Amino acid sequence: VQLQASGGGLVQAGGSLRLSCAASGRTFSTYGMGWFRQAPGKEREFVAAISWTGGGTYYADSVKGRFTISRDNAKSTVYLQMNSLKPEDTAVYYCAADPYGRGPSLRLRHEYDFWGQGTLVTVSS
Repeated sequence: VQLQASGGGLVQAGGSLRLSCAASGRTFSTYGMGWFRQAPGKEREFVAAISWTGGGTYYADSVKGRFTISRDNAKSTVYLQMNSLKPEDTAVYYCAADPYGRGPSLRLRHEYDFWGQGTLVTVSS
């Protein structure tokens, strides 16, 4: 599967952005989907994930209550709604796909077989 992330940009602190990740192929509904981010000089970290059934969602503590992950299988797209953005949210955001992924293991980078190219989010103070 090929993944195309979009929706990044420059926003002021307190603002909102919605990231999208469009997947190719007809098996999107069987993939657990995740969002990770990587800030300059830091390791890539888990942000949010949703199980392939859509029944489970998982968030990093740093974004819980501010970010929401969702999926639209008809559009083969996963979204990340980001509200109350902070300067520390500045990073390149990547989407990733895990075949039949579900459960807390979706927090782990090595669980994912496919990665998108990333979209830059910059939050100014």
